[in-house]
Amino acid sequence: VQLQASGGGLVQAGGSLRLSCTASGLFRIKTMAWYRQPPGGQRELVADLPTGGVEKYADSVKDRFTISRDNAKDTVYLQMSSLKPEDTAVYFCMAFAATTPNRPLTNYWGQGTLVTVSS
Repeated sequence: VQLQASGGGLVQAGGSLRLSCTASGLFRIKTMAWYRQPPGGQRELVADLPTGGVEKYADSVKDRFTISRDNAKDTVYLQMSSLKPEDTAVYFCMAFAATTPNRPLTNYWGQGTLVTVSS
């Protein structure tokens, strides 16, 4: 199982970035999500999107970030706009999924991609 995230980088406050994460080796994905961990902080949920469901966002990113999925490609995106210095963090993608029909659903994590927002 692999979740490959990309798209992080350095951006000025007010700018935009788009993160992508493609999963492989999974049989059934129930939910895909983005989490982030700021320097010295705890990992927190940014947004999630269940298969066939409605997206959910942390209050701190509502109206600025958009999560979307391409189910045919097992890929999740995070479009980030109006970025703030406090959005600086390592962003991780997560898939709540099973690897075979008989295996339980489990959280699988990507390696993280660093987003740095300068003031």
